[in-house]
Amino acid sequence: MWDVTVIEDPEAAAVSLDPVRARLLAELAAGPASAAMLAGKVGLPRQKVNYHLKALEQHGLVELAEERRKGNVTERLMRATAASYVISPLALAAVQPDPDRFRDQLSARWLLALGARLVRDVGSLITGAAKARQRLATYALDGEVTFASAADRAAFVRELTAGVGALIRKYDAPGAEGGRAHRVVVAVHPAITRPAGTGDEGAATAEPGAEATAARMADRPADRPAHPLTGSPAGDPALETPSHP
Repeated sequence: MWDVTVIEDPEAAAVSLDPVRARLLAELAAGPASAAMLAGKVGLPRQKVNYHLKALEQHGLVELAEERRKGNVTERLMRATAASYVISPLALAAVQPDPDRFRDQLSARWLLALGARLVRDVGSLITGAAKARQRLATYALDGEVTFASAADRAAFVRELTAGVGALIRKYDAPGAEGGRAHRVVVAVHPAITRPAGTGDEGAATAEPGAEATAARMADRPADRPAHPLTGSPAGDPALETPSHP
Protein backbone atom coordinates (compact mmCIF):
# COMPACT_ATOMS: atom_id res chain seq x y z
CA MET A 1 0.00 0.00 0.00
CA TRP A 2 1.27 3.44 -0.95
CA ASP A 3 1.11 6.26 1.60
CA VAL A 4 -0.48 8.53 -1.02
CA THR A 5 -1.39 8.05 -4.66
CA VAL A 6 -2.84 10.26 -7.37
CA ILE A 7 -6.13 9.84 -9.20
CA GLU A 8 -5.90 11.09 -12.79
CA ASP A 9 -8.88 9.40 -14.41
CA PRO A 10 -12.14 11.44 -14.28
CA GLU A 11 -14.29 8.34 -13.71
CA ALA A 12 -12.05 7.14 -10.88
CA ALA A 13 -12.25 10.61 -9.34
CA ALA A 14 -16.05 10.52 -9.49
CA VAL A 15 -16.07 7.06 -7.89
CA SER A 16 -13.81 8.17 -5.05
CA LEU A 17 -15.94 11.24 -4.29
CA ASP A 18 -19.08 9.21 -3.63
CA PRO A 19 -19.64 9.49 0.16
CA VAL A 20 -20.25 5.77 0.69
CA ARG A 21 -17.25 4.74 -1.39
CA ALA A 22 -15.05 7.31 0.32
CA ARG A 23 -16.08 5.78 3.65
CA LEU A 24 -15.24 2.31 2.35
CA LEU A 25 -11.83 3.55 1.18
CA ALA A 26 -11.16 4.95 4.65
CA GLU A 27 -12.13 1.65 6.29
CA LEU A 28 -9.98 -0.38 3.88
CA ALA A 29 -7.01 1.95 4.36
CA ALA A 30 -7.03 0.83 8.00
CA GLY A 31 -6.81 -2.83 7.00
CA PRO A 32 -8.26 -5.58 4.76
CA ALA A 33 -11.93 -6.39 5.16
CA SER A 34 -14.69 -8.29 3.40
CA ALA A 35 -18.04 -6.95 2.26
CA ALA A 36 -19.70 -8.66 5.22
CA MET A 37 -17.26 -7.05 7.65
CA LEU A 38 -17.75 -3.63 6.09
CA ALA A 39 -21.54 -3.88 5.95
CA GLY A 40 -21.90 -3.51 9.70
CA LYS A 41 -19.51 -0.58 9.83
CA VAL A 42 -21.17 1.49 7.14
CA GLY A 43 -24.75 0.42 7.82
CA LEU A 44 -25.49 -1.08 4.40
CA PRO A 45 -26.50 -4.56 3.21
CA ARG A 46 -23.60 -6.76 2.12
CA GLN A 47 -24.88 -6.80 -1.47
CA LYS A 48 -24.73 -3.01 -1.73
CA VAL A 49 -21.25 -2.96 -0.20
CA ASN A 50 -20.17 -5.54 -2.78
CA TYR A 51 -21.52 -3.31 -5.53
CA HIS A 52 -19.48 -0.32 -4.30
CA LEU A 53 -16.37 -2.45 -3.81
CA LYS A 54 -16.56 -3.67 -7.41
CA ALA A 55 -16.68 -0.07 -8.64
CA LEU A 56 -13.67 0.84 -6.51
CA GLU A 57 -11.78 -2.24 -7.68
CA GLN A 58 -12.57 -1.51 -11.32
CA HIS A 59 -10.78 1.83 -11.03
CA GLY A 60 -7.79 0.52 -9.08
CA LEU A 61 -8.69 2.15 -5.77
CA VAL A 62 -8.97 -1.16 -3.92
CA GLU A 63 -7.45 -4.57 -4.60
CA LEU A 64 -7.75 -8.14 -3.44
CA ALA A 65 -5.73 -8.81 -0.29
CA GLU A 66 -6.64 -12.48 0.19
CA GLU A 67 -9.40 -15.03 -0.22
CA ARG A 68 -10.79 -17.21 2.56
CA ARG A 69 -12.86 -20.32 2.11
CA LYS A 70 -15.87 -20.52 4.42
CA GLY A 71 -17.85 -23.66 3.69
CA ASN A 72 -19.19 -23.32 0.18
CA VAL A 73 -18.46 -19.59 0.06
CA THR A 74 -15.21 -17.83 -0.82
CA GLU A 75 -14.79 -14.61 1.14
CA ARG A 76 -12.78 -11.88 -0.60
CA LEU A 77 -10.85 -9.52 1.65
CA MET A 78 -10.15 -6.22 -0.03
CA ARG A 79 -7.69 -3.48 0.84
CA ALA A 80 -7.15 0.09 -0.31
CA THR A 81 -4.28 0.61 -2.74
CA ALA A 82 -3.19 3.70 -0.78
CA ALA A 83 -3.62 5.23 2.66
CA SER A 84 -4.76 8.48 1.05
CA TYR A 85 -5.60 9.81 -2.39
CA VAL A 86 -5.10 13.08 -4.26
CA ILE A 87 -7.22 13.99 -7.27
CA SER A 88 -5.04 15.40 -10.04
CA PRO A 89 -6.18 18.43 -12.08
CA LEU A 90 -5.92 16.02 -15.03
CA ALA A 91 -9.28 14.68 -13.88
CA LEU A 92 -10.68 18.07 -14.98
CA ALA A 93 -8.37 18.44 -17.93
CA ALA A 94 -10.50 20.93 -19.86
CA VAL A 95 -10.66 23.38 -16.96
CA GLN A 96 -7.49 22.61 -15.02
CA PRO A 97 -5.56 25.67 -13.77
CA ASP A 98 -2.82 26.98 -16.04
CA PRO A 99 -0.33 29.23 -14.20
CA ASP A 100 1.21 30.24 -17.52
CA ARG A 101 -1.95 32.17 -18.43
CA PHE A 102 -0.87 34.89 -16.02
CA ARG A 103 2.02 35.43 -13.67
CA ASP A 104 1.59 37.39 -10.48
CA GLN A 105 3.71 36.35 -7.52
CA LEU A 106 1.43 38.27 -5.15
CA SER A 107 -1.76 36.53 -6.31
CA ALA A 108 -3.14 33.80 -4.05
CA ARG A 109 -4.98 32.38 -7.05
CA TRP A 110 -1.76 32.14 -9.04
CA LEU A 111 -0.23 30.34 -6.05
CA LEU A 112 -3.20 27.97 -6.15
CA ALA A 113 -2.64 27.38 -9.87
CA LEU A 114 1.02 26.60 -9.17
CA GLY A 115 -0.01 24.14 -6.46
CA ALA A 116 -2.44 22.45 -8.83
CA ARG A 117 0.27 22.11 -11.47
CA LEU A 118 2.59 20.65 -8.83
CA VAL A 119 0.00 17.99 -7.98
CA ARG A 120 -0.57 17.26 -11.67
CA ASP A 121 3.10 17.04 -12.66
CA VAL A 122 4.36 15.12 -9.63
CA GLY A 123 1.39 12.77 -9.87
CA SER A 124 2.22 12.02 -13.51
CA LEU A 125 5.89 11.53 -12.61
CA ILE A 126 4.96 9.11 -9.82
CA THR A 127 2.74 7.14 -12.20
CA GLY A 128 5.46 6.97 -14.84
CA ALA A 129 8.18 6.04 -12.38
CA ALA A 130 6.02 3.26 -10.91
CA LYS A 131 5.38 1.78 -14.37
CA ALA A 132 9.10 1.95 -15.20
CA ARG A 133 10.05 0.63 -11.75
CA GLN A 134 12.38 3.56 -11.23
CA ARG A 135 12.99 5.91 -8.33
CA LEU A 136 11.88 9.50 -8.72
CA ALA A 137 14.37 12.18 -7.65
CA THR A 138 12.49 14.95 -5.84
CA TYR A 139 13.05 17.23 -2.87
CA ALA A 140 10.66 19.20 -0.66
CA LEU A 141 11.13 21.59 2.24
CA ASP A 142 8.31 22.45 4.62
CA GLY A 143 8.55 24.87 7.51
CA GLU A 144 6.73 27.57 9.41
CA VAL A 145 7.91 31.00 10.50
CA THR A 146 6.16 33.60 12.66
CA PHE A 147 6.85 37.16 11.55
CA ALA A 148 6.85 39.88 14.18
CA SER A 149 5.58 42.41 11.65
CA ALA A 150 4.59 42.88 8.02
CA ALA A 151 7.91 44.63 7.49
CA ASP A 152 9.78 41.52 8.67
CA ARG A 153 7.71 39.38 6.32
CA ALA A 154 8.53 41.68 3.43
CA ALA A 155 12.23 41.54 4.27
CA PHE A 156 12.07 37.75 4.47
CA VAL A 157 10.46 37.54 1.02
CA ARG A 158 13.10 39.84 -0.47
CA GLU A 159 15.95 37.75 0.98
CA LEU A 160 14.26 34.49 -0.03
CA THR A 161 13.75 35.77 -3.57
CA ALA A 162 17.34 36.97 -3.83
CA GLY A 163 18.75 33.71 -2.43
CA VAL A 164 16.71 31.37 -4.62
CA GLY A 165 17.27 33.57 -7.66
CA ALA A 166 21.03 33.47 -7.09
CA LEU A 167 21.00 29.67 -6.87
CA ILE A 168 19.00 29.43 -10.10
CA ARG A 169 21.41 31.69 -11.95
CA LYS A 170 24.38 29.76 -10.55
CA TYR A 171 23.24 26.27 -11.50
CA ASP A 172 20.97 26.82 -14.51
CA ALA A 173 22.62 25.23 -17.56
CA PRO A 174 19.95 24.92 -20.26
CA GLY A 175 22.49 23.97 -22.94
CA ALA A 176 24.25 21.25 -20.96
CA GLU A 177 24.46 17.92 -22.77
CA GLY A 178 22.41 15.34 -20.91
CA GLY A 179 20.99 17.98 -18.58
CA ARG A 180 17.43 17.65 -17.30
CA ALA A 181 15.15 20.58 -16.51
CA HIS A 182 13.76 20.77 -12.98
CA ARG A 183 10.97 23.03 -11.77
CA VAL A 184 11.46 25.06 -8.59
CA VAL A 185 8.41 26.32 -6.70
CA VAL A 186 8.70 28.45 -3.56
CA ALA A 187 5.60 29.60 -1.70
CA VAL A 188 4.84 31.74 1.34
CA HIS A 189 1.28 31.91 2.68
CA PRO A 190 -0.44 32.43 6.04
CA ALA A 191 -0.79 29.30 8.15
CA ILE A 192 -4.30 27.97 8.70
CA THR A 193 -5.07 28.22 12.39
CA ARG A 194 -8.42 26.41 12.51
CA PRO A 195 -9.08 22.71 11.89
CA ALA A 196 -10.05 21.79 8.34
CA GLY A 197 -13.77 21.40 7.83
CA THR A 198 -14.88 24.07 10.29
CA GLY A 199 -15.88 26.43 7.50
CA ASP A 200 -13.70 29.32 8.66
CA GLU A 201 -10.20 28.03 8.02
CA GLY A 202 -7.66 30.81 7.90
CA ALA A 203 -10.26 33.41 8.82
CA ALA A 204 -9.06 36.91 9.61
CA THR A 205 -5.72 36.39 7.87
CA ALA A 206 -5.93 39.73 6.10
CA GLU A 207 -4.44 42.69 7.87
CA PRO A 208 -4.62 46.46 7.58
CA GLY A 209 -2.52 47.77 4.74
CA ALA A 210 -2.10 44.32 3.25
CA GLU A 211 -2.25 45.59 -0.33
CA ALA A 212 0.36 48.26 0.34
CA THR A 213 2.56 45.72 2.10
CA ALA A 214 2.21 43.35 -0.86
CA ALA A 215 3.36 46.09 -3.20
CA ARG A 216 6.42 46.73 -1.04
CA MET A 217 7.16 43.00 -0.95
CA ALA A 218 7.14 42.91 -4.74
CA ASP A 219 9.58 45.84 -5.00
CA ARG A 220 8.76 46.25 -8.68
CA PRO A 221 7.10 48.65 -11.13
CA ALA A 222 3.33 48.18 -11.21
CA ASP A 223 3.28 47.48 -14.95
CA ARG A 224 6.13 44.98 -14.97
CA PRO A 225 5.29 41.74 -13.12
CA ALA A 226 8.22 40.19 -11.32
CA HIS A 227 9.83 36.95 -12.37
CA PRO A 228 8.19 34.27 -10.18
CA LEU A 229 11.52 32.99 -8.81
CA THR A 230 14.12 35.74 -9.09
CA GLY A 231 11.82 38.63 -8.27
CA SER A 232 13.40 40.75 -11.00
CA PRO A 233 11.21 42.50 -13.57
CA ALA A 234 9.92 40.07 -16.16
CA GLY A 235 11.56 40.46 -19.50
CA ASP A 236 15.08 40.97 -18.13
CA PRO A 237 16.98 38.43 -20.29
CA ALA A 238 19.89 38.29 -17.85
CA LEU A 239 17.69 36.91 -15.08
CA GLU A 240 14.93 35.00 -16.85
CA THR A 241 15.02 31.20 -16.52
CA PRO A 242 13.42 28.78 -18.99
CA SER A 243 9.78 27.86 -18.46
CA HIS A 244 9.97 24.07 -18.17
CA PRO A 245 6.93 21.92 -18.86
